[in-house]
Amino acid sequence: MSELAAAQRHLRRADPVLAQIIDRCGNCTLQPDRRYFASLVEAILSQQLSVKAAATIHARFQNLLRGRVASAGILQLTDAQIRAAGISRQKMGYLRDLSTKWQDGLLHGRRLARLADEEVIAALTQVKGIGRWTAEMFLIFSLGRLDVLPVDDLGFRNAVKKAYRLRKLPEAGRLRQIAEKWRPYRSVATWYLWQSLENKPR
Repeated sequence: MSELAAAQRHLRRADPVLAQIIDRCGNCTLQPDRRYFASLVEAILSQQLSVKAAATIHARFQNLLRGRVASAGILQLTDAQIRAAGISRQKMGYLRDLSTKWQDGLLHGRRLARLADEEVIAALTQVKGIGRWTAEMFLIFSLGRLDVLPVDDLGFRNAVKKAYRLRKLPEAGRLRQIAEKWRPYRSVATWYLWQSLENKPR
């Protein structure tokens, strides 16, 4: 049995609310995206933007880099080139900080993949513009970690409120309490709850 199938089986038995969502949504399709650096760049570019605006700016930035999103290429771009793609001065600083740390070997995809979850979060949040939420999304969607609980994610909180018929948005402590029975597959449970809102998690 695959790990995702095992996760679905565990969650179905552990939580009747999730069992109904799993029946409705079908099999979990979470697959790690191994483009580690490019995923972090995309996360920075999409901050505080609509999906459409983020996609436009990301496409322009990829064109600047001739389709190859790499730290060396970013560090060779001028301020004017980056700003022409519609990227703010603040995000330009974030991208350069990420690229410098990647180039210097302070961050590295394969090394990150060997670290424990909290160590990955500690490493990534050293980069300007990357907070805990972005690091948690990286754990789930890039490293494929199956037991991450993003308690600050608004979509997740809304989904839990709706699915468990809570009167108000749950705070971190309540979310952890509800999620205790999902271990060691809290990422998969979170994915299903995102799906229950009929939103794409990314």
